[in-house]
Amino acid sequence: MIKLEAINKTYQVGGSPLRALCDVSLQIEPGEYLSVMGPSGSGKSTLLNMIGLLDRPDSGRYWFDQVATEELNEERRAHLRGENIGFIFQSFHLINRLTAFENVELPMMLAGQPVKQRRSAVTDVMAMVGLSDRASHKPNQLSGGQLQRVAIARAIVMRPRLLLADEPTGNLDSHSGGEVIDVIEKLNQDGITLITVTHDQQLGDRARRHIRMVDGMIDSDHNAHIKGSNIKSSQTKISDIKSVDIDSADTEDKKSDDATI
Repeated sequence: MIKLEAINKTYQVGGSPLRALCDVSLQIEPGEYLSVMGPSGSGKSTLLNMIGLLDRPDSGRYWFDQVATEELNEERRAHLRGENIGFIFQSFHLINRLTAFENVELPMMLAGQPVKQRRSAVTDVMAMVGLSDRASHKPNQLSGGQLQRVAIARAIVMRPRLLLADEPTGNLDSHSGGEVIDVIEKLNQDGITLITVTHDQQLGDRARRHIRMVDGMIDSDHNAHIKGSNIKSSQTKISDIKSVDIDSADTEDKKSDDATI
């Protein structure tokens, strides 16, 4: 599904070059659930943006379903992204003047899909995340956990095959965060490929595959075998091989900022 080969990315920060990704090679199969961890500035979010077609590499190759994405123009990249990839962000990125239903509906409106089809799809995903009774509420009437579940519904309403979650529980208390993780893990069980970027070790450990980044490079790649509460991992060092039903009420209200989708 996803194949990265020797991806490099450098940004100019204050007039000095900052190498965010260094010869990153990675392959991800359909239906995988993996976490990307590492210290701040290690390249985690840059890698997620690269996979999500939000950024282009300076060099290297990226194939999505055998399509060489670096050769596509922006219009074709946007089409590929819109058809296949959903995004969940730490800060929700909901529009305050729209209801929860309208926020979830927005990607389908932008894609020009018919009203009847939009309404049916939004109703289905709102029920899936346990928010049918909050559909008419605006963001400032929802708790943090509810806001993130609206964001998840918006991310999946176009039926993506790949879900990218950047610190999905970063702004939530442990109870709300647990509910959000239950939702996205259920989506993975239903077949969506799931990639999470997180600083939360407990969240990262829940994935079946663990990637650790250091200084823009993949330092290690773990395949975890999970039985009950016990986690066993077989680790390969990249340097060694030289390659590379939610019904409970939330308790704390948080407001989201306006954002452009």
